[in-house]
Amino acid sequence: MGRRRRRNAARQRQISELLTRGTEPQVLYLTTTGRRTGLPREIEIWFTEHAGRFHLVAEHGENARWVRNVRADPAVSVRVGDRRFAARARVVDASAEPRLCAEVRARSEAKYGWGDGLVIELRPTKGL
Repeated sequence: MGRRRRRNAARQRQISELLTRGTEPQVLYLTTTGRRTGLPREIEIWFTEHAGRFHLVAEHGENARWVRNVRADPAVSVRVGDRRFAARARVVDASAEPRLCAEVRARSEAKYGWGDGLVIELRPTKGL
């Protein structure tokens, strides 16, 4: 990630934190295993939580490197607020589960004002 992009991400994070103090965390840290290197890869991403599962929306869909990593190895680790846990990630098939996709996108739209993209579900497996 370039300097400009990191600065913009940090600025957005600061604004989000100021606007949402006292509410649930605004970002989740997802660690995948690099499909080529086998090394851990961490991203910061917006999320919604519903029924004990976490949902992410990949803006760049299947082109996102982290989505490719999830496809190769769905075992991930997650950090959100003070919680850390292992999870299984899966790409939600919009044609097979249109209702779930619509609900996730609507929750993301309500929380962040944005919800377009590929839906990913994280199912916690155990605490870390």
